[in-house]
Amino acid sequence: MLAGLVLALPGCKDRNQSERSPVQMPPILASMTTAPVATKEMPMFIPLTDDIQVSPQISLDQVAAARAQGVTMIINNRPDGEDPSAPQSAEIETAATAAGIDYVSIPVTHAGFSAPQVDAMIAALGKAEAGGGKVLAYCRSGTRSTLLWSLAQAKKGANPVELTRVAANAGYDLSPIRPMLDALSGQVE
Repeated sequence: MLAGLVLALPGCKDRNQSERSPVQMPPILASMTTAPVATKEMPMFIPLTDDIQVSPQISLDQVAAARAQGVTMIINNRPDGEDPSAPQSAEIETAATAAGIDYVSIPVTHAGFSAPQVDAMIAALGKAEAGGGKVLAYCRSGTRSTLLWSLAQAKKGANPVELTRVAANAGYDLSPIRPMLDALSGQVE
């Protein structure tokens, strides 16, 4: 039933932007070429749970910082070429491998999410959990990573109300995908 699912990202809000027009979202995100700078108030790696953190685009140096914080898997949710000046997938994968970190690429474009992406996220998170490690998922702002994480959790049966609370505590808004969370979890509130 969900095999052909594609979920667009209309009106999505993240911790770095206010209201977005559903029509304008992709150009707005595509035009953002620099990740926000971490401050004391906003760490570069934003915890969702004890085992998963999300982040804006990471640098090669931040791969080692992630390892020092116990990250054992990096999940890249950003497609190559979205920001040509940012490290691309192969560069981050090379740095991750050198640091002893597993690396998975599940690129999500501004077109939205698909069932295979949700399933790939479930598989990656399952592998990390089985190994007892922490995960760092990144994209341009952390929003797509948070949304994909929540869709994966919902498909595994997590409560959408709790997922929404967890994401909000980290500064991310799941309301654009709430109907999909309800459908995937089988729990309509």
